[in-house]
Amino acid sequence: MSTDVALPSVEKHQHHRDVTGGWLRPAVFGAMDGLVSNFALISGVVGGGAPNAIVVMTGLAGLAAGACAMAAGEYTSVTSQAELMRAEIDIEKAELRRNPEGELAELTALYEARGLDAGTAALVATQLTEQPELAWRVHVREELGVDPDDLPSPYVAAISSFIAFALGAIIPVLPFMLGVTGLVVTGLISMLGLLALGATVARLTARPWWLGAGRQLLLGGIAAAATFGIGSLVGVGLS
Repeated sequence: MSTDVALPSVEKHQHHRDVTGGWLRPAVFGAMDGLVSNFALISGVVGGGAPNAIVVMTGLAGLAAGACAMAAGEYTSVTSQAELMRAEIDIEKAELRRNPEGELAELTALYEARGLDAGTAALVATQLTEQPELAWRVHVREELGVDPDDLPSPYVAAISSFIAFALGAIIPVLPFMLGVTGLVVTGLISMLGLLALGATVARLTARPWWLGAGRQLLLGGIAAAATFGIGSLVGVGLS
């Protein structure tokens, strides 16, 4: 008689995407901002009656200025956020040194609130507190909601936003660089770019592709129409 015992199969967990690396938000925002803002800028210039050469120069200037501004802004904001988090981490470390009993009680109460019974919560909190390098990390994760070993990189954010903005902003300029005049071709290409970017973002965030595509097309169209109208009014006033 066989004595083999069937072992339960090991569940294979799906690997999750990296959502804390600091690149997705600036890249998405950069690409969208580059396409929408430069399409709107070019629409305003064309609406004002500017010749093709001026439109190209304006579009390229908008690309360069916007990409640099995006990179500088992302670097500054992410650096400031990281500095703030490190300051809070230093406060947490100091509290652990100054009042270990109080921090132990705080961690115990937190685990009880998460559903552990009092004895288990106290045991877990005590064992964690006995390891100083682990203790402050646990307190930071539980109290501040951040991973101290995985803070967003300002360099990644700046480079991602710069490249993404430039790629988005070049789309509405390309037809004019190739000699096309008017907004028809640029409008069609920009609308396709808006649809593609919106759909891509929706897929990355597990949303319906048509929802992201339609939303981005609507927002970009409104921005372009508004600046075209303003450019037309200003152009008539200056002529």
